[in-house]
Amino acid sequence: MSAGMTDGLSLVALAAAIRDGAVTSERATQEALDRLDTTGRTFNAVMSLRRDEALAQARAADAARRRGETLGPLHGVPLAHKDLFYRKGEVSTGGSLIRKDFRAETTATVIERLDAAGAVDCGRLHLAEFALSPTGFNGHYGHGLNPRNPAYCSGGSSSGSAAAVASGCVSAALGTDTGGSIRHPAAMCGLVGLKPTWGTVPATGVMPLSHSLDCVGPIARNAKDAAVLFDAVALAGTRHADACDGSVRGLSVAVVGGYLRAEVDPVVEKALREAARRLAELGAVLKDTAVADMNAANAGAHVLMTVEAATLHRRWLAERPGDYADQVRARIEPGLFYPATRYVEALALRAPTTEAFLTEAFAGADLALVPALPVKVPTIKATTEGSPQDVAAAIAAITRCTRSINYLGLPSIALPCGEDEDGMPISLQLIGRPHTEASLLRAADAFLRTTRPA
Repeated sequence: MSAGMTDGLSLVALAAAIRDGAVTSERATQEALDRLDTTGRTFNAVMSLRRDEALAQARAADAARRRGETLGPLHGVPLAHKDLFYRKGEVSTGGSLIRKDFRAETTATVIERLDAAGAVDCGRLHLAEFALSPTGFNGHYGHGLNPRNPAYCSGGSSSGSAAAVASGCVSAALGTDTGGSIRHPAAMCGLVGLKPTWGTVPATGVMPLSHSLDCVGPIARNAKDAAVLFDAVALAGTRHADACDGSVRGLSVAVVGGYLRAEVDPVVEKALREAARRLAELGAVLKDTAVADMNAANAGAHVLMTVEAATLHRRWLAERPGDYADQVRARIEPGLFYPATRYVEALALRAPTTEAFLTEAFAGADLALVPALPVKVPTIKATTEGSPQDVAAAIAAITRCTRSINYLGLPSIALPCGEDEDGMPISLQLIGRPHTEASLLRAADAFLRTTRPA
């Protein structure tokens, strides 16, 4: 391959090219680092690069290949991840001023698993401060910018992960999701973002926001790439990539109305109807269902997130309140005032609330189809300027169809299903029953094969 020929390669294609000797890991890594240092910084996707360490990893991968050794399915593939994932001895900011010099004392389990799979770690990517913004807002390090159009939100809080993948800097990246923070940026940047079943991917060594809600998952350009990265970090023995066979025949999909479609923009609604029609053409069996409200799940998610976040941040809030952006501090502080009984109640109601949702929304179906974003991708201006009420409303609309899914602990995937009149992505969300990531990835793969290469 000639210079720059790794540009635009999918994760699967790049792994194959390195495995087959068409390109060296060192070359692929050098190109990824150069893209991150130029294009990535243009879209404010990068927090820090591990240039020397990554190139050393890549050279070791090439030497291993010459000896006939294979380090794993991601042998020599350059990746980068949200700046919440610890590597021992290295700075992990969490997108904050408070942790701008924090050096981790341990390495995240998922990073260790990626090392074992042979991946090259190029660095850490931009995020909202302490992972607390669905838009990509960061009052200290600047807003995440959308590669489709930098006037628009990149989505958050895994803003840099999506921007780096969408702009072609890396083929995939890990993010975290507490109320939509993988799915929002994937949706706004036209990518695939998988939020696994809670607990499926270990969060050890990842800075928490809310340990009862946090999930680690992949952001990628297509479903097969997302599946390969997911398999590398999930529970041992998973082979979700094998499910991406281009077929949805036999899968039943509930098209959910009611609360989850009550405030959908007409342009988004049209795209969702077309997506449902296309799934039916591909062989999926559709059924119409409706959910009256999500009040219990939304309230439970709010209590768990704010109380657990406030517990982590209590000392910093007291000692360093000025080092938080106002928007972030205002989201954490309510957790200081909930009684312990309310928190325990929110935990106790998770199982019955989940069971009720599965009965009502799925009605026996394998998957449920809802919006990823019920609104068009907003501009940065719309989510940062104007009256506090208008800004709050614009931000709240983004999370309407995602935050409750974390409380329910269910897996879900965001994937593109069209564009609005401004050329910005429209995305759908498929929700699964616990541990049905294979079905979600299978459906996403089949759907996207009708609009983009697998």
